[in-house]
Amino acid sequence: MTRRGSIDRHGWRRYAADRSVTPALGLLALLALAGCASFGSLSSSEKDDTALKPAQSNLASLAEVVQKHPNDAQAYNMRGAAFADAGRTEQALADFNKAISLDPNYTQAYSNRALLYRQFGKLDLALADYNKSLSIDGSYVPALLGRGIVYRLERRSGPALNDLNKAIALKPDNAQAYYNRGLLYQSQRQYQIAIDDFSTSIGLAPHKAEPYVARALSYLAVGDAKSAAADLDQAVQIDPSNLQAWTSRGLAYERLGQKDKAAGSYAKALNISDKYEPAKAGFARVGGKVGQTYQTF
Repeated sequence: MTRRGSIDRHGWRRYAADRSVTPALGLLALLALAGCASFGSLSSSEKDDTALKPAQSNLASLAEVVQKHPNDAQAYNMRGAAFADAGRTEQALADFNKAISLDPNYTQAYSNRALLYRQFGKLDLALADYNKSLSIDGSYVPALLGRGIVYRLERRSGPALNDLNKAIALKPDNAQAYYNRGLLYQSQRQYQIAIDDFSTSIGLAPHKAEPYVARALSYLAVGDAKSAAADLDQAVQIDPSNLQAWTSRGLAYERLGQKDKAAGSYAKALNISDKYEPAKAGFARVGGKVGQTYQTF
């Protein structure tokens, strides 16, 4: 039985970590961050055709639905998705728990709860819920993608690849699946294959910054700084607050010998987070001076 209420939030996380990088290790550090990334923390998910896209304005009406139908698992799952969309994760978790208690075979609710557990860093609980979801419906794409991401984070590349391949076979227009498979290939230094997957993801979701950043890092890894810079130009225009995009752009222009653009990009990153070590190190490498104006485009 197909139910509405899958969270449209999973698999697209910005790169975020404070790490020192030396000039020799700068790209390796950025690639390491890429390996931990997926579009949004709770800002986008594996897209399901039946996914509810609740806005915060829906919470009041969904609360009324729950009040009128206190034993309806779908009502709790839908409100849980709205809570998650609003960043109210504890309330979302309570609603998913209630939905599952009312209907122990509710595929979407297990997958939604797994997403929250993954956001909390509880990968063992997330994996258990994804397994339960898939035991009910082995072709449920959001659970396949979510489990594949968990396996990737746990460095279980074989199972991760199996799940991501299956998710893509079942839903070939799933941008997040290609993106996450690209991250998996990137972590294995299969950069050209990763570039191909990131390119497909970009074609399917051209307004997401993360696949541009990821593809740029693979371009940098194979020595194509010009293509990397072009991707990162696009990424920072899509998402001007993306710390990793500006930092990676600085590295790309540094590799191209365009120190003014590199310094400007690193400065933009430091405006977002003045303690971000990769940006601080890059800014110092290109002779950046605090208070000076730099060209960015």
